[in-house]
Amino acid sequence: MRTADIERNTRETRIRARVDLDGTGQADVATGIGFLDHMLDSLARHSQIDLHLRAEGDLHIDMHHTTEDAGIVLGQALRAALADKRGIRRYGHAVVPMDEALAECALDISGRPFLVWQVPFAAPKVGAMDTELFEEFFRALVMNAGLTCHITQKAGTNAHHVAEGCFKAFARALRMAVETDPRAPDSIPSTKGALQG
Repeated sequence: MRTADIERNTRETRIRARVDLDGTGQADVATGIGFLDHMLDSLARHSQIDLHLRAEGDLHIDMHHTTEDAGIVLGQALRAALADKRGIRRYGHAVVPMDEALAECALDISGRPFLVWQVPFAAPKVGAMDTELFEEFFRALVMNAGLTCHITQKAGTNAHHVAEGCFKAFARALRMAVETDPRAPDSIPSTKGALQG
């Protein structure tokens, strides 16, 4: 079973995440940030990864700690569920249209974390959420999951559509990358024989 259950408690946040890489995209998410919950629900649905995530954070200050720490814990859960990464496809890519917006994600479950974020938002907020927090979320996720990830905005002016396109493109690329390769179900997809960085 490719599952993991991770809990992280600090003076700023308390977060627990459970993932099942071979799920059906079921989401049960509550972070206290409505738009982030909406994006995580979309991430689960389009990646076909079951996600249960609960976060309690210092939202009386702002949304930064909760958003970033949710990315940390989700990344740690993905890394744990992937274990030695045996049998995965490793690479994933998706281009997702969202009305006038177009987002692209390419990722490699490489064990060498790196984020390239080329998403210039035209507005500083989506609802109450600062758009700069989306980069913080993805950086925390990829650094803790051990992913090389490029997310690029190809078109778009509506901040809601741009953000949603980015999450859906990431989810679709992740779904492809974590899938078991039927041609090599017992091998680690690397000439090194390991994907630990």
